[in-house]
Amino acid sequence: MIVLYTSPGCASCRKVKKFLHGHELEYIEKNIITLPLNEVELKHLIQRSENGTSDIISTRSKIIRESGVDIENMTINELIRFIQTNPTVLRRPIIVSNKNFQIGYDEEEIEMFLPRKVQEIAADSCPPDCVHYPYCGHWRKEE
Repeated sequence: MIVLYTSPGCASCRKVKKFLHGHELEYIEKNIITLPLNEVELKHLIQRSENGTSDIISTRSKIIRESGVDIENMTINELIRFIQTNPTVLRRPIIVSNKNFQIGYDEEEIEMFLPRKVQEIAADSCPPDCVHYPYCGHWRKEE
């Protein structure tokens, strides 16, 4: 199952939801503002990110700029409490499945959430004149 962490007014979040709906992928949406993440969820996100906090926290956020907090020197528990108190410091959307993890909307990267079988069919059978080529044909190996 795909879990999608979003916030209101997030254009990238809307793009991800449109992609998921368009490909009939089931997901659970969690609004980080109305339903703050718990400690277990936050630890899971930090562990899944390649570069730890720098992947999931927006250092350009107003709260970080104005408060002058030093994210790098916080303990994990301090960081979790900070995020729970200030959820807007998280980059959005955050997309998580059993196998995949993505932050933000990237048109090519998001396709990793498609089932492998769909990717294989597209790679094998979508010629350039196919009406679906703009969506799946780029998986086809060029000769």
